[in-house]
Amino acid sequence: MGSWMDRLTSMAVFVAAVEEGSLVGAARRFGLSPSMAGKHVSAIEENLQARLLHRSTRTLNLTDVGKAYYARCRQILEAVEDAHAEAQEAQASVKGLLRIAAPTTFGAMHLGPVIASFLEAHPEVTIETMLSDRYIDLLSEGVDLTIRIGLLQDSDLVARRLAPCRMVYCAAPSFLKRHGVPRTVEDLRRAPRLVFTDAVSRGDWNLTDPDGQIHAIDGPVRLASNNMQALLSVAVTGAGVAYGPSFVFGQALASGRLVALLSDHETADLAVHAVYPTRRHTSLRLRRFVDHLSLQLGSASFLDVPVGLGG
Repeated sequence: MGSWMDRLTSMAVFVAAVEEGSLVGAARRFGLSPSMAGKHVSAIEENLQARLLHRSTRTLNLTDVGKAYYARCRQILEAVEDAHAEAQEAQASVKGLLRIAAPTTFGAMHLGPVIASFLEAHPEVTIETMLSDRYIDLLSEGVDLTIRIGLLQDSDLVARRLAPCRMVYCAAPSFLKRHGVPRTVEDLRRAPRLVFTDAVSRGDWNLTDPDGQIHAIDGPVRLASNNMQALLSVAVTGAGVAYGPSFVFGQALASGRLVALLSDHETADLAVHAVYPTRRHTSLRLRRFVDHLSLQLGSASFLDVPVGLGG
């Protein structure tokens, strides 16, 4: 059927005919005559010794062979297009505006250094951040990427896992010195709690013992707040037991200002994701930023929960 370039052209015309619904439409897309478009499709059929399309004066219908061939042609043509784009991008500079959304506490505590290092590496990029705990609709709000933590809603968006994130029970050494170390679920239930009021994750203040039984921790509330950073600052003073994601308490745990509790019990294992529109036709700056996020957060020590007490 001629050279590979001829074959790719014929595949492209065939795909266009299917998508346009006619050979005339395919011809218009490529600046060909309808008869030449028909010759491209006929050349494929002759080479395959199989009919791909049922043609009539008004409609085109795919045969079973045509359906399978169309799907494979789409994959091949997209791969060629991607290879071409990547080769062009290798010579291109990363520039333009990126709009990034993230949960308030995560963004305030951890996005700053990641963004700063990206801006330093790419001086022609501008970044605009939106920190909010409400659900962000990327398409309607013009956001390029959002960070989401926990269970993801089914959607047509791409979700790239960046790092693990485990929920943790913890308290300050001063609190444990005064009240003792909780070594059982009942001990933990009696402890005064520092509670986040806007939690949306399933299993809030739950934990699973080594036998697989789930327990709810519903002891007295000493402080309730809709801001995790406020709870962190109170927790390190020794006011009570806090429960929340490792990205909030991880640094305090690593430094010894807080101690993880009942570490032999399981808590919710969340994950940090970068969520963005379809992989195809995303900007170079967005793809580079996602790679940067993955590298920086994938090795972040603040997401690790040290082995604690009470296990």
